[in-house]
Amino acid sequence: MDERDDTTGRTPVRLSLATLGDLPADIATPGYRRADLSAGIVHIGLGNFHRAHQAWYLHRLMQQGRAVDWAIVGAGVRAGDAAMRDRLLAQDCLTTLIELDPSGISAEVCGAMIDFLPVEEGNAALVARMADPAIRIVSLTVTEGGYYIDPATGAFDTGHEDIRHDAAHPDRPRTAFGAMVAALRRRRAAGELPFTGLSCDNLQGNGAILRQAVVSLARMTDGDLADWIDSAGAFPNSMVDCIVPATGPAELALARELGVEDAAPVTHENFRQWVIEDVFCAGRPPWDEAGATLSGSVHDYEAMKLRILNGGHQIIAAPGDILGIQAIADTMAHPLIKALLRKVATAEIAPHVRPVPGMDPLSYLDLVDRRFSNPRIKDTTRRVAFDGSSRQPGFILPSVHDGLRAGTPVDGLALVSALWARYCTGVREDGTEIAPNDPRWESLRPTAQAAQDDPGVWLAMRDIYGDLGDNPVFARAFAHRLGMVHADGVEAAIRDYVDTSPDS
Repeated sequence: MDERDDTTGRTPVRLSLATLGDLPADIATPGYRRADLSAGIVHIGLGNFHRAHQAWYLHRLMQQGRAVDWAIVGAGVRAGDAAMRDRLLAQDCLTTLIELDPSGISAEVCGAMIDFLPVEEGNAALVARMADPAIRIVSLTVTEGGYYIDPATGAFDTGHEDIRHDAAHPDRPRTAFGAMVAALRRRRAAGELPFTGLSCDNLQGNGAILRQAVVSLARMTDGDLADWIDSAGAFPNSMVDCIVPATGPAELALARELGVEDAAPVTHENFRQWVIEDVFCAGRPPWDEAGATLSGSVHDYEAMKLRILNGGHQIIAAPGDILGIQAIADTMAHPLIKALLRKVATAEIAPHVRPVPGMDPLSYLDLVDRRFSNPRIKDTTRRVAFDGSSRQPGFILPSVHDGLRAGTPVDGLALVSALWARYCTGVREDGTEIAPNDPRWESLRPTAQAAQDDPGVWLAMRDIYGDLGDNPVFARAFAHRLGMVHADGVEAAIRDYVDTSPDS
Protein backbone atom coordinates (compact mmCIF):
# COMPACT_ATOMS: atom_id res chain seq x y z
CA MET A 1 0.00 0.00 0.00
CA ASP A 2 1.25 3.48 -0.86
CA GLU A 3 1.34 5.45 2.43
CA ARG A 4 2.45 8.73 0.91
CA ASP A 5 0.71 11.84 2.20
CA ASP A 6 -1.79 13.06 -0.38
CA THR A 7 -0.77 16.68 0.18
CA THR A 8 3.01 16.50 -0.01
CA GLY A 9 3.56 13.28 -1.93
CA ARG A 10 6.20 12.12 0.57
CA THR A 11 5.96 9.02 2.73
CA PRO A 12 5.69 9.89 6.44
CA VAL A 13 8.33 8.35 8.69
CA ARG A 14 6.95 6.25 11.53
CA LEU A 15 8.22 7.86 14.74
CA SER A 16 10.70 5.89 16.87
CA LEU A 17 14.21 6.25 18.24
CA ALA A 18 15.51 4.23 15.31
CA THR A 19 13.95 6.55 12.71
CA LEU A 20 14.82 9.97 14.15
CA GLY A 21 17.54 10.39 11.54
CA ASP A 22 15.07 9.70 8.76
CA LEU A 23 12.69 12.51 9.65
CA PRO A 24 12.52 15.60 7.41
CA ALA A 25 15.32 18.04 8.13
CA ASP A 26 12.90 20.77 9.22
CA ILE A 27 11.64 18.69 12.16
CA ALA A 28 13.94 19.27 15.14
CA THR A 29 14.93 16.13 17.01
CA PRO A 30 16.59 15.47 20.39
CA GLY A 31 20.27 16.36 20.46
CA TYR A 32 20.78 14.17 23.53
CA ARG A 33 21.08 10.39 23.67
CA ARG A 34 18.14 8.71 25.32
CA ALA A 35 20.53 6.13 26.76
CA ASP A 36 22.11 8.92 28.83
CA LEU A 37 18.81 9.81 30.55
CA SER A 38 17.63 8.51 33.90
CA ALA A 39 14.29 9.00 35.59
CA GLY A 40 13.71 11.67 38.24
CA ILE A 41 10.00 12.46 37.74
CA VAL A 42 6.86 10.36 37.65
CA HIS A 43 4.00 12.19 35.96
CA ILE A 44 0.42 11.02 36.51
CA GLY A 45 -2.15 11.94 33.86
CA LEU A 46 -0.16 12.01 30.66
CA GLY A 47 -2.36 13.99 28.32
CA ASN A 48 -1.57 16.51 25.62
CA PHE A 49 -1.06 19.44 27.96
CA HIS A 50 1.72 17.81 29.95
CA ARG A 51 3.57 16.76 26.81
CA ALA A 52 3.37 20.27 25.30
CA HIS A 53 4.24 22.05 28.53
CA GLN A 54 6.14 20.44 31.44
CA ALA A 55 7.83 17.81 29.25
CA TRP A 56 8.86 20.52 26.78
CA TYR A 57 10.60 22.59 29.47
CA LEU A 58 12.58 19.51 30.49
CA HIS A 59 13.33 18.68 26.85
CA ARG A 60 14.67 22.19 26.38
CA LEU A 61 17.08 21.70 29.28
CA MET A 62 18.18 18.34 27.92
CA GLN A 63 18.94 19.96 24.58
CA GLN A 64 21.46 22.06 26.55
CA GLY A 65 22.98 18.95 28.14
CA ARG A 66 21.20 19.70 31.43
CA ALA A 67 18.78 17.76 33.67
CA VAL A 68 19.64 14.37 32.18
CA ASP A 69 18.79 12.70 35.51
CA TRP A 70 15.29 14.20 35.56
CA ALA A 71 13.64 12.23 32.75
CA ILE A 72 9.91 11.54 32.99
CA VAL A 73 8.17 8.25 33.61
CA GLY A 74 4.52 8.43 32.59
CA ALA A 75 1.69 6.94 34.62
CA GLY A 76 -2.09 6.80 34.77
CA VAL A 77 -4.70 5.51 37.18
CA ARG A 78 -7.68 5.36 34.82
CA ALA A 79 -8.41 2.48 32.49
CA GLY A 80 -8.46 4.91 29.56
CA ASP A 81 -4.80 5.80 30.19
CA ALA A 82 -3.79 2.35 28.91
CA ALA A 83 -4.54 3.35 25.32
CA MET A 84 -2.19 6.32 25.56
CA ARG A 85 0.45 4.05 27.10
CA ASP A 86 0.21 1.65 24.16
CA ARG A 87 0.51 4.44 21.62
CA LEU A 88 3.51 6.06 23.27
CA LEU A 89 5.44 2.88 24.06
CA ALA A 90 5.08 1.84 20.41
CA GLN A 91 7.06 4.96 19.46
CA ASP A 92 9.57 4.88 22.34
CA CYS A 93 7.63 7.54 24.28
CA LEU A 94 8.53 10.21 21.73
CA THR A 95 6.06 13.00 20.92
CA THR A 96 5.87 15.31 17.94
CA LEU A 97 5.07 18.83 19.12
CA ILE A 98 3.55 20.99 16.38
CA GLU A 99 3.56 24.72 17.05
CA LEU A 100 0.70 26.58 15.38
CA ASP A 101 1.91 30.14 14.99
CA PRO A 102 -0.29 32.46 12.91
CA SER A 103 2.79 33.13 10.77
CA GLY A 104 3.60 29.45 10.16
CA ILE A 105 3.86 25.90 11.47
CA SER A 106 6.92 24.19 12.91
CA ALA A 107 7.53 20.83 14.56
CA GLU A 108 9.97 19.19 16.93
CA VAL A 109 10.26 15.79 18.57
CA CYS A 110 10.38 15.75 22.37
CA GLY A 111 12.21 12.90 24.09
CA ALA A 112 12.07 13.87 27.78
CA MET A 113 9.85 10.90 28.63
CA ILE A 114 11.53 7.50 28.79
CA ASP A 115 8.89 5.05 30.06
CA PHE A 116 5.19 4.60 30.79
CA LEU A 117 4.19 2.40 33.72
CA PRO A 118 1.53 -0.31 33.40
CA VAL A 119 -2.00 0.92 34.02
CA GLU A 120 -3.37 -1.72 36.37
CA GLU A 121 -5.81 -2.34 39.18
CA GLY A 122 -4.10 -1.72 42.50
CA ASN A 123 -1.39 0.45 40.88
CA ALA A 124 1.45 -1.76 42.15
CA ALA A 125 3.95 -0.64 39.50
CA LEU A 126 3.16 3.03 40.10
CA VAL A 127 3.57 2.71 43.88
CA ALA A 128 6.87 0.85 43.47
CA ARG A 129 8.31 3.42 41.08
CA MET A 130 7.32 6.39 43.25
CA ALA A 131 8.87 4.61 46.27
CA ASP A 132 12.23 4.56 44.45
CA PRO A 133 14.38 7.37 45.94
CA ALA A 134 15.60 8.24 42.42
CA ILE A 135 12.12 9.72 41.88
CA ARG A 136 12.27 13.16 43.45
CA ILE A 137 9.16 14.76 41.95
CA VAL A 138 5.70 13.32 41.34
CA SER A 139 3.72 15.69 39.14
CA LEU A 140 0.09 15.54 38.09
CA THR A 141 -2.36 16.74 35.48
CA VAL A 142 -5.57 15.03 36.57
CA THR A 143 -7.99 17.91 35.72
CA GLU A 144 -9.57 20.48 38.00
CA GLY A 145 -12.28 18.04 39.06
CA GLY A 146 -9.87 15.24 39.98
CA TYR A 147 -8.84 16.33 43.49
CA TYR A 148 -11.87 15.07 45.46
CA ILE A 149 -12.80 18.50 46.76
CA ASP A 150 -16.16 18.97 48.44
CA PRO A 151 -17.45 22.02 46.49
CA ALA A 152 -19.58 23.19 49.41
CA THR A 153 -16.69 23.36 51.90
CA GLY A 154 -13.47 23.24 49.86
CA ALA A 155 -12.33 20.37 52.08
CA PHE A 156 -11.09 16.97 50.95
CA ASP A 157 -14.04 14.66 50.32
CA THR A 158 -13.27 11.79 52.69
CA GLY A 159 -16.70 10.30 51.98
CA HIS A 160 -16.10 9.65 48.29
CA GLU A 161 -16.20 5.94 47.49
CA ASP A 162 -12.75 6.04 45.84
CA ILE A 163 -11.24 7.66 48.92
CA ARG A 164 -12.99 5.24 51.28
CA HIS A 165 -11.59 2.40 49.17
CA ASP A 166 -8.04 3.72 49.41
CA ALA A 167 -8.31 4.20 53.16
CA ALA A 168 -9.59 0.62 53.56
CA HIS A 169 -7.09 -0.87 51.10
CA PRO A 170 -3.94 1.29 51.36
CA ASP A 171 -1.78 -1.30 49.58
CA ARG A 172 -4.14 -1.50 46.57
CA PRO A 173 -5.03 2.15 45.93
CA ARG A 174 -7.47 3.23 43.27
CA THR A 175 -6.56 6.94 43.11
CA ALA A 176 -3.39 8.85 42.32
CA PHE A 177 -3.40 10.21 45.87
CA GLY A 178 -3.74 6.76 47.37
CA ALA A 179 -0.79 5.61 45.28
CA MET A 180 1.26 8.61 46.43
CA VAL A 181 0.47 7.86 50.09
CA ALA A 182 1.41 4.21 49.64
CA ALA A 183 4.74 5.15 48.05
CA LEU A 184 5.48 7.74 50.72
CA ARG A 185 4.75 5.14 53.40
CA ARG A 186 7.41 2.88 51.87
CA ARG A 187 9.93 5.71 51.61
CA ARG A 188 9.44 6.67 55.25
CA ALA A 189 9.84 3.04 56.36
CA ALA A 190 13.08 2.82 54.36
CA GLY A 191 14.45 6.05 55.85
CA GLU A 192 14.25 7.91 52.54
CA LEU A 193 13.19 11.50 51.88
CA PRO A 194 9.71 12.15 50.51
CA PHE A 195 9.27 13.30 46.94
CA THR A 196 7.86 16.70 46.01
CA GLY A 197 4.23 16.65 44.86
CA LEU A 198 3.77 19.09 41.97
CA SER A 199 0.29 19.82 40.65
CA CYS A 200 0.14 21.21 37.12
CA ASP A 201 -3.65 21.57 37.04
CA ASN A 202 -5.68 24.76 36.68
CA LEU A 203 -6.54 25.25 40.34
CA GLN A 204 -5.77 28.32 42.39
CA GLY A 205 -3.46 27.15 45.14
CA ASN A 206 -3.00 23.82 43.37
CA GLY A 207 -0.06 22.87 45.57
CA ALA A 208 -2.05 23.51 48.73
CA ILE A 209 -4.94 21.48 47.29
CA LEU A 210 -2.60 18.59 46.45
CA ARG A 211 -1.13 18.74 49.97
CA GLN A 212 -4.65 18.64 51.39
CA ALA A 213 -5.51 15.54 49.33
CA VAL A 214 -2.38 13.56 50.16
CA VAL A 215 -2.12 14.49 53.83
CA SER A 216 -5.85 14.07 54.47
CA LEU A 217 -5.90 10.64 52.87
CA ALA A 218 -2.81 9.58 54.83
CA ARG A 219 -4.40 10.78 58.06
CA MET A 220 -7.36 8.47 57.51
CA THR A 221 -5.08 5.49 58.19
CA ASP A 222 -1.85 6.73 59.80
CA GLY A 223 -1.57 10.03 61.66
CA ASP A 224 2.20 9.78 62.07
CA LEU A 225 2.67 9.26 58.33
CA ALA A 226 0.42 12.24 57.63
CA ASP A 227 2.47 14.44 59.96
CA TRP A 228 5.73 13.31 58.28
CA ILE A 229 4.39 14.05 54.79
CA ASP A 230 3.09 17.44 55.92
CA SER A 231 6.35 18.49 57.59
CA ALA A 232 9.02 16.84 55.43
CA GLY A 233 7.28 16.92 52.06
CA ALA A 234 6.77 19.81 49.66
CA PHE A 235 3.83 20.81 47.47
CA PRO A 236 4.71 23.96 45.53
CA ASN A 237 1.96 26.02 43.95
CA SER A 238 2.32 26.54 40.23
CA MET A 239 0.56 28.27 37.36
CA VAL A 240 0.61 26.62 33.94
CA ASP A 241 -0.47 28.15 30.64
CA CYS A 242 -0.48 26.95 27.04
CA ILE A 243 -3.47 26.32 24.78
CA VAL A 244 -3.27 22.69 23.66
CA PRO A 245 -6.17 21.31 21.60
CA ALA A 246 -7.22 17.68 21.69
CA THR A 247 -5.70 15.40 19.08
CA GLY A 248 -8.05 14.09 16.42
CA PRO A 249 -7.96 13.11 12.75
CA ALA A 250 -6.95 16.61 11.62
CA GLU A 251 -3.92 16.67 13.95
CA LEU A 252 -2.86 13.16 12.91
CA ALA A 253 -3.13 14.24 9.28
CA LEU A 254 -1.12 17.39 9.94
CA ALA A 255 1.72 15.34 11.42
CA ARG A 256 1.73 13.11 8.35
CA GLU A 257 1.70 16.18 6.14
CA LEU A 258 4.84 17.35 7.94
CA GLY A 259 6.45 13.98 7.30
CA VAL A 260 6.01 12.02 10.54
CA GLU A 261 3.67 9.17 11.38
CA ASP A 262 2.92 9.83 15.05
CA ALA A 263 0.07 8.04 16.83
CA ALA A 264 -0.17 10.80 19.45
CA PRO A 265 1.09 14.16 18.12
CA VAL A 266 0.35 17.34 20.04
CA THR A 267 -0.51 20.72 18.55
CA HIS A 268 -0.05 23.85 20.64
CA GLU A 269 0.00 27.61 20.41
CA ASN A 270 3.18 29.69 20.26
CA PHE A 271 2.92 30.71 23.91
CA ARG A 272 3.92 29.02 27.15
CA GLN A 273 4.09 30.20 30.73
CA TRP A 274 4.99 28.31 33.89
CA VAL A 275 5.25 30.06 37.24
CA ILE A 276 6.43 27.87 40.12
CA GLU A 277 6.87 28.40 43.83
CA ASP A 278 10.47 27.39 44.56
CA VAL A 279 9.68 24.99 47.39
CA PHE A 280 11.03 21.49 46.68
CA CYS A 281 12.13 18.92 49.25
CA ALA A 282 14.32 16.73 47.03
CA GLY A 283 15.74 19.08 44.41
CA ARG A 284 14.38 20.15 41.02
CA PRO A 285 15.53 20.68 37.44
CA PRO A 286 16.69 24.24 36.66
CA TRP A 287 13.40 24.98 34.92
CA ASP A 288 14.00 28.69 35.29
CA GLU A 289 16.88 28.34 32.83
CA ALA A 290 14.40 26.99 30.27
CA GLY A 291 12.01 29.93 30.60
CA ALA A 292 9.91 29.09 33.67
CA THR A 293 9.43 31.77 36.34
CA LEU A 294 10.23 31.02 39.97
CA SER A 295 8.17 33.29 42.18
CA GLY A 296 6.85 33.64 45.69
CA SER A 297 3.77 35.37 44.25
CA VAL A 298 2.29 32.48 42.27
CA HIS A 299 -1.17 33.38 43.55
CA ASP A 300 -1.23 36.65 41.59
CA TYR A 301 -0.18 34.93 38.37
CA GLU A 302 -2.74 32.19 39.04
CA ALA A 303 -5.55 34.67 39.63
CA MET A 304 -4.82 36.58 36.42
CA LYS A 305 -4.67 33.43 34.32
CA LEU A 306 -7.54 31.51 35.91
CA ARG A 307 -9.92 34.48 36.03
CA ILE A 308 -9.18 36.00 32.61
CA LEU A 309 -7.95 33.16 30.38
CA ASN A 310 -9.74 30.14 31.87
CA GLY A 311 -12.70 32.29 32.84
CA GLY A 312 -12.63 33.80 29.36
CA HIS A 313 -12.86 30.34 27.84
CA GLN A 314 -16.01 29.69 29.89
CA ILE A 315 -17.49 33.01 28.77
CA ILE A 316 -17.24 32.18 25.08
CA ALA A 317 -17.49 28.38 24.84
CA ALA A 318 -21.11 27.77 25.90
CA PRO A 319 -22.72 30.46 23.71
CA GLY A 320 -20.47 29.42 20.85
CA ASP A 321 -21.56 25.79 20.99
CA ILE A 322 -25.23 26.72 21.49
CA LEU A 323 -24.99 28.74 18.25
CA GLY A 324 -23.30 25.84 16.45
CA ILE A 325 -19.82 27.41 16.34
CA GLN A 326 -17.24 24.66 16.65
CA ALA A 327 -13.88 26.46 16.86
CA ILE A 328 -12.78 28.85 19.60
CA ALA A 329 -11.16 31.12 17.01
CA ASP A 330 -14.51 31.34 15.23
CA THR A 331 -16.25 32.43 18.44
CA MET A 332 -13.80 35.33 18.54
CA ALA A 333 -14.85 36.20 14.99
CA HIS A 334 -18.46 36.47 16.19
CA PRO A 335 -18.80 40.16 17.11
CA LEU A 336 -21.26 39.64 19.96
CA ILE A 337 -19.33 36.84 21.67
CA LYS A 338 -16.09 38.79 21.33
CA ALA A 339 -17.81 41.86 22.81
CA LEU A 340 -19.21 39.74 25.66
CA LEU A 341 -15.73 38.55 26.59
CA ARG A 342 -14.29 42.05 26.41
CA LYS A 343 -17.01 43.67 28.52
CA VAL A 344 -17.30 40.99 31.22
CA ALA A 345 -13.53 40.70 31.60
CA THR A 346 -12.97 44.46 31.65
CA ALA A 347 -15.86 45.50 33.88
CA GLU A 348 -16.42 42.51 36.15
CA ILE A 349 -13.23 40.42 36.33
CA ALA A 350 -10.19 42.67 35.85
CA PRO A 351 -11.05 45.04 38.74
CA HIS A 352 -10.43 42.15 41.14
CA VAL A 353 -7.16 40.94 39.56
CA ARG A 354 -3.80 42.28 40.68
CA PRO A 355 -1.05 43.05 38.16
CA VAL A 356 2.08 40.90 38.00
CA PRO A 357 5.58 41.98 36.98
CA GLY A 358 5.42 43.16 33.38
CA MET A 359 1.68 42.65 32.93
CA ASP A 360 -1.51 44.38 34.07
CA PRO A 361 -4.93 42.71 33.77
CA LEU A 362 -6.15 44.64 30.72
CA SER A 363 -2.90 44.03 28.84
CA TYR A 364 -3.29 40.35 29.69
CA LEU A 365 -6.83 40.47 28.29
CA ASP A 366 -5.40 41.83 25.04
CA LEU A 367 -2.94 38.92 24.98
CA VAL A 368 -5.75 36.43 25.63
CA ASP A 369 -7.81 37.99 22.83
CA ARG A 370 -4.95 37.42 20.38
CA ARG A 371 -4.38 33.86 21.59
CA PHE A 372 -8.04 32.87 21.39
CA SER A 373 -8.22 34.38 17.89
CA ASN A 374 -5.32 32.32 16.49
CA PRO A 375 -6.97 30.64 13.45
CA ARG A 376 -4.41 27.82 13.37
CA ILE A 377 -5.43 26.58 16.82
CA LYS A 378 -8.31 24.20 16.14
CA ASP A 379 -9.52 24.20 19.73
CA THR A 380 -13.21 23.41 20.01
CA THR A 381 -16.02 24.99 21.98
CA ARG A 382 -17.01 21.51 23.09
CA ARG A 383 -13.61 20.75 24.63
CA VAL A 384 -13.47 24.11 26.37
CA ALA A 385 -17.05 23.83 27.66
CA PHE A 386 -16.43 20.37 29.13
CA ASP A 387 -16.91 19.93 32.90
CA GLY A 388 -18.58 23.25 33.56
CA SER A 389 -19.62 21.91 36.95
CA SER A 390 -15.95 22.18 37.96
CA ARG A 391 -14.89 25.08 35.75
CA GLN A 392 -17.70 27.51 36.54
CA PRO A 393 -17.00 27.43 40.31
CA GLY A 394 -13.28 27.39 39.62
CA PHE A 395 -13.02 30.19 37.06
CA ILE A 396 -16.24 32.28 37.05
CA LEU A 397 -17.84 32.27 40.49
CA PRO A 398 -14.80 33.61 42.39
CA SER A 399 -15.21 36.84 40.40
CA VAL A 400 -18.90 36.88 41.32
CA HIS A 401 -18.03 36.67 45.01
CA ASP A 402 -15.44 39.45 44.64
CA GLY A 403 -17.92 41.68 42.82
CA LEU A 404 -20.65 41.17 45.40
CA ARG A 405 -18.24 41.96 48.24
CA ALA A 406 -16.98 45.08 46.46
CA GLY A 407 -20.36 46.24 45.22
CA THR A 408 -19.21 46.15 41.59
CA PRO A 409 -21.31 44.81 38.66
CA VAL A 410 -22.00 41.07 38.33
CA ASP A 411 -24.70 41.21 35.65
CA GLY A 412 -22.40 39.92 32.91
CA LEU A 413 -21.16 37.08 35.11
CA ALA A 414 -24.80 36.23 35.82
CA LEU A 415 -25.33 36.06 32.05
CA VAL A 416 -22.35 33.71 31.75
CA SER A 417 -23.95 31.39 34.32
CA ALA A 418 -27.27 31.68 32.50
CA LEU A 419 -25.61 30.71 29.21
CA TRP A 420 -24.08 27.68 30.88
CA ALA A 421 -27.50 26.70 32.25
CA ARG A 422 -28.93 27.10 28.72
CA TYR A 423 -26.08 24.94 27.38
CA CYS A 424 -26.89 22.18 29.84
CA THR A 425 -30.42 21.84 28.45
CA GLY A 426 -28.62 19.79 25.80
CA VAL A 427 -30.09 21.41 22.69
CA ARG A 428 -28.57 24.02 20.37
CA GLU A 429 -30.62 26.85 18.92
CA ASP A 430 -30.82 24.99 15.61
CA GLY A 431 -32.41 22.03 17.39
CA THR A 432 -29.43 19.69 17.25
CA GLU A 433 -28.45 17.79 20.37
CA ILE A 434 -25.50 18.76 22.55
CA ALA A 435 -23.98 15.43 23.52
CA PRO A 436 -23.28 14.92 27.24
CA ASN A 437 -20.36 17.18 28.12
CA ASP A 438 -19.97 17.06 31.89
CA PRO A 439 -19.40 14.27 34.41
CA ARG A 440 -22.68 15.40 36.00
CA TRP A 441 -24.66 15.75 32.76
CA GLU A 442 -27.39 13.32 33.82
CA SER A 443 -28.36 15.58 36.72
CA LEU A 444 -27.46 18.92 35.10
CA ARG A 445 -29.72 18.47 32.08
CA PRO A 446 -33.05 17.99 33.92
CA THR A 447 -32.08 20.77 36.33
CA ALA A 448 -31.34 23.11 33.42
CA GLN A 449 -34.66 22.22 31.80
CA ALA A 450 -36.55 22.85 35.05
CA ALA A 451 -34.74 26.20 35.45
CA GLN A 452 -36.48 27.51 32.34
CA ASP A 453 -39.57 27.96 34.51
CA ASP A 454 -37.85 28.34 37.88
CA PRO A 455 -34.33 29.86 37.65
CA GLY A 456 -33.82 29.34 41.35
CA VAL A 457 -33.59 25.58 40.78
CA TRP A 458 -30.27 26.10 39.02
CA LEU A 459 -28.74 28.25 41.75
CA ALA A 460 -30.03 25.76 44.35
CA MET A 461 -27.15 23.45 43.37
CA ARG A 462 -25.24 24.46 46.47
CA ASP A 463 -22.33 22.15 45.72
CA ILE A 464 -21.65 24.43 42.72
CA TYR A 465 -23.05 27.83 43.72
CA GLY A 466 -22.74 27.69 47.49
CA ASP A 467 -24.89 30.45 48.97
CA LEU A 468 -25.00 32.59 45.82
CA GLY A 469 -28.61 31.58 45.29
CA ASP A 470 -29.41 33.35 48.56
CA ASN A 471 -27.87 36.60 47.38
CA PRO A 472 -30.69 38.77 45.99
CA VAL A 473 -28.42 40.80 43.68
CA PHE A 474 -27.00 37.76 41.91
CA ALA A 475 -30.22 35.73 42.02
CA ARG A 476 -32.22 38.54 40.39
CA ALA A 477 -29.56 39.13 37.72
CA PHE A 478 -29.34 35.42 36.93
CA ALA A 479 -33.12 34.99 36.69
CA HIS A 480 -33.41 38.04 34.43
CA ARG A 481 -30.63 36.91 32.11
CA LEU A 482 -31.75 33.27 31.95
CA GLY A 483 -35.29 34.35 31.13
CA MET A 484 -33.99 36.53 28.30
CA VAL A 485 -31.73 33.75 26.94
CA HIS A 486 -34.71 31.37 26.70
CA ALA A 487 -37.26 33.93 25.51
CA ASP A 488 -35.19 35.91 23.00
CA GLY A 489 -32.21 33.70 22.19
CA VAL A 490 -28.50 33.80 22.91
CA GLU A 491 -27.54 36.60 20.55
CA ALA A 492 -30.32 38.92 21.73
CA ALA A 493 -29.44 38.29 25.37
CA ILE A 494 -25.77 39.04 24.74
CA ARG A 495 -26.61 42.13 22.70
CA ASP A 496 -28.79 43.46 25.51
CA TYR A 497 -25.94 43.11 27.99
CA VAL A 498 -23.24 44.46 25.67
CA ASP A 499 -25.34 47.50 24.75
CA THR A 500 -26.29 48.30 28.34
CA SER A 501 -24.36 51.17 29.92
CA PRO A 502 -22.44 50.13 33.06
CA ASP A 503 -24.27 52.90 34.92
CA SER A 504 -27.78 51.93 33.82
